[in-house]
Amino acid sequence: MFVQVFGSALMGVDAHKITIEVNIDAGIGYHLVGLPDNAIKESNYRIAAALQNIGYKLPGKKITINMAPADLRKEGSAYDLPIALGILTASGQLPAPQIGDYTIMGEIALDGSLRPIKGALPIAIQALQDGFKGFILPEQNAAEAAMFKGISVYGVSHIQEVMDFLEGKKELTAVQVDARKLFAQQQQLPALDFADVKGQETIKRCMEIAAAGGHNIILIGPPGAGKTMLAKRLPSILPPMELSEALETTKIHSVVGKLHSQGLLASRPFRAPHHTISDVALVGGGQYPQPGEISLAHNGVLFLDELPEFKRSVLEVLRQPLEDRQVTISRAKFTVTYPCSFMLVASMNPSPSGFFNDGRGQHSAPEMQRYLGKISGPLLDRIDLHLEVSPVPFSELAEKPLGEPSASIRKRVVAARQIQRERFIDQPQMHQNAQMPQAILRKYCVLDASSQKLLKEAMNRLSLSARAYDRILKVSRTIADLEGVPQILSAHIAEAIQYRSLDREGWLG
Repeated sequence: MFVQVFGSALMGVDAHKITIEVNIDAGIGYHLVGLPDNAIKESNYRIAAALQNIGYKLPGKKITINMAPADLRKEGSAYDLPIALGILTASGQLPAPQIGDYTIMGEIALDGSLRPIKGALPIAIQALQDGFKGFILPEQNAAEAAMFKGISVYGVSHIQEVMDFLEGKKELTAVQVDARKLFAQQQQLPALDFADVKGQETIKRCMEIAAAGGHNIILIGPPGAGKTMLAKRLPSILPPMELSEALETTKIHSVVGKLHSQGLLASRPFRAPHHTISDVALVGGGQYPQPGEISLAHNGVLFLDELPEFKRSVLEVLRQPLEDRQVTISRAKFTVTYPCSFMLVASMNPSPSGFFNDGRGQHSAPEMQRYLGKISGPLLDRIDLHLEVSPVPFSELAEKPLGEPSASIRKRVVAARQIQRERFIDQPQMHQNAQMPQAILRKYCVLDASSQKLLKEAMNRLSLSARAYDRILKVSRTIADLEGVPQILSAHIAEAIQYRSLDREGWLG
């Protein structure tokens, strides 16, 4: 007997329909074809044990299973459930004429219970587009899949529940999730607050500008100056996520199986990979491509602590994603694209010893060159704000009151972002000043004569690149937005120039 069951395969952050064809005929053997990986090839052992433990068995005949399209690589244990149901139906043990109306996915334990899968949200979206009546999957993933309206999502905990449902012996209740209500409930300010930071007013001002315009930033200072403390508090002043952003980010985390049972990511992600990370782990890829840290930080913050400690090859692969806000992974037979619109926050010591040349950190020119040479000029050009962080004196730590709370700073950031949203209303892919291409930049960053003269002098004295020139204009535009001023003034240009520390003479050779 021949039966078709439908599942789904992940390709990038999207899913594709997979037809699992099961044919049982005279003879002996178990043949699984259609480019399955090892996890799928081992499924017959899990399926055989699970069926035996619930009173069924693999038929002692020739079983041929084809996973179509046959030229698309399939991976993971999530095909256990549709394969098992296909075998039961094709062997006559399960009368399930409606089995083709559903997308079915799930990993089977040896006792027949179901374990969670990856990519439930994109699979639900694809099932709706393909016209399926519903999506049957493990109950741990049901809330995640039900975020997307239009398709009935059934969460189950055991294969027997699915069998009873397909036979008509039991009704399953579709999971209902109010995405907007859940999103509102889960939104909250991060626990870390800028009110805890005493002093460092210039740095906090710079962080506010970065948050308001979505600018990348690097903090340079000795150990104990507060670089990491400041970076970890940046998400607390970023604008709250919108529902569309939350669904985008949730989709990426769903693909890598990092959602667990929470269903929706309502807070901006903050990713801080260790400096030993590989380039593939950072940008994504692998034999079966997966999103990397830059995609997991989509709509949030990527924090690279001790930037010169990262391998130069790892840092260089950041250059294109920082510009394009997406990364494309190409293989011989396919190409996948992952979104990666994130704010880069980096920190570094000013020298190998960790200190400025103040008696504790005297280094020869070759030593400094080797240390700082890991960070290329083109990468630094893509970072809008360079800032020196000095330790706060003990007297200020002991005597100064708490700083301004994140909630107050966030209000100004949100107001500046609203100005940008109205400015770019005709540019649906553009939301903040940091994203402006040159054509748009020239339109909204017109300088008067005094501002133009000031910027020209800075360009000549600091030998700035054309990209650095654009960065200064973008930062100036953001400073003006924070003040609610339509025209960029020379004061805004002067402040933006101050935030290019690494362009000054003495840095990077």
